[in-house]
Amino acid sequence: MQCLQVDSVQRWMEDLRHMTEVECMCVLQAKPIGVEEDSQQGELIVASGASAGDHVARNNLQTLLRRALVISTELGKMFQRLEKGRWQRVHSTAVRVNCHVRSLVHEYGTARSTPPEMQKYEKSLLEKCMELTNITERCLHTDDEFFLKSMREAIHEILTDVSDSFSNMIDMALANEIRVLIKQIESSDSILTIGSAISNLLSLTQDGPQLCSIIAKEGAVVALFKICRQDRFRDLYAHALRTVASICCVEEGINQLDKVDGILCLADILTDESSVEASRAEAAAVVAQITSPHHTSTQHLASFLESMHDIVTALIKLCQSASCGEVFLLASAALANITFFDSMACEILLQLNAIHILLQACKDRQRVDTPYSKDQVVTILANLSVLEQCASEVLQEHGIERLLLLLGEKPSSSSPSEGAACERVQQKAAVTLARLSREPDVAQTAIQLKAVPRLIELCRSPTERNNSDSVLVACLAALRRLAAGCPDSIEAADHQQLIKPRLVDSFLLCSNMEESFV
Repeated sequence: MQCLQVDSVQRWMEDLRHMTEVECMCVLQAKPIGVEEDSQQGELIVASGASAGDHVARNNLQTLLRRALVISTELGKMFQRLEKGRWQRVHSTAVRVNCHVRSLVHEYGTARSTPPEMQKYEKSLLEKCMELTNITERCLHTDDEFFLKSMREAIHEILTDVSDSFSNMIDMALANEIRVLIKQIESSDSILTIGSAISNLLSLTQDGPQLCSIIAKEGAVVALFKICRQDRFRDLYAHALRTVASICCVEEGINQLDKVDGILCLADILTDESSVEASRAEAAAVVAQITSPHHTSTQHLASFLESMHDIVTALIKLCQSASCGEVFLLASAALANITFFDSMACEILLQLNAIHILLQACKDRQRVDTPYSKDQVVTILANLSVLEQCASEVLQEHGIERLLLLLGEKPSSSSPSEGAACERVQQKAAVTLARLSREPDVAQTAIQLKAVPRLIELCRSPTERNNSDSVLVACLAALRRLAAGCPDSIEAADHQQLIKPRLVDSFLLCSNMEESFV
């Protein structure tokens, strides 16, 4: 645990170091302000034994990322100003970039010994920055349009080289820092030191897929699974697995997981009854990540199939025993993804009484409390509904009533993500209803529960379906399935517009209902 109390003026002064004006930097000749021994007096840090090396690693990363952001922003501005021919601003930006790059190189070299391969990039980058400053200065002293046009092309080429060299240098510097963190994880016996290093890695994963790729290539997934295979580090399992899940948003992370038999480790944690809920929940999060339909590579799924029965069994148990909505969401998301790529998973779930467990969970607001959780539940039901034996179980558990409630799902806020989740819930509820209604008993039950008026309302009222075309198509399909089994359940006017025409014609009619031609 860390207690952090930072003086606001000091924080402002720290940020100011990375946002200095050109004139100031020129006067200082790009020399960074030295860190005074008492510069930390405004900060009260209680690290409970965390080493100074942890703080150095964290500070180096923060400095790198801040400087990188500032320089990237300045380079972006320079490209824009170059296109507009604002030569005075182009030059001032070039001077700023030169100063920032020199400061970054100096600061990083002072804090950490620079690897030889990185030194080559540094030297080349500094030379190009100086060339950029000199060439833009020449453009200030002429109005010759032909000369300026030729200079614009030359500057654009140099600027592109600077951007590429800077990106490569930053990637190498970050990789160097990441190697330091991974070494701490692999070589330390201190839970605090390892925990701090994992926290820093997790923080880096939030900065985008590019950093996740670097982290994966440097072997972080391997190091984190070593932690998860040692009983003495049980308290770190959840933290390590959360970081693994973040890294596995990129293919390289998943490939690393597959190489170290990470799926077997996940299965062990999920099926270990002595594992705390937090560890099992984070293991479920990793499963959800690596089975996401968005991944193009499926090579890792071959090893997943070997442990699938154990993992599916553990996940449905976790859904049943979840103490809060977040745990249920992670476990159900993993199950939803698994049901997409293998029908055997659906058969296993039916054997494990999953329909009863999921529908009961929907009644418990402590577990299913958001449209996101409902989205996972109805996804699983939709995928299970392709199996013949599913219909009787849904009827037995009063699942049709639940599907009709899900058809009425509406966002509680103006959040776009919540609105999108509600659309998915409505669409999948309609798809599930359509699939199940191939059974006459299900169709009859749905009609008795007034499914037809609700489906018609969703078709005719764009606001009810949040103007979603996918919901409209699903509702038209469900309506036609019910009408096929029970034609008398739909009035003549509705039949004429929503059932009799081709599906595409009914879709166009309903999707244009609120258009104005004024």
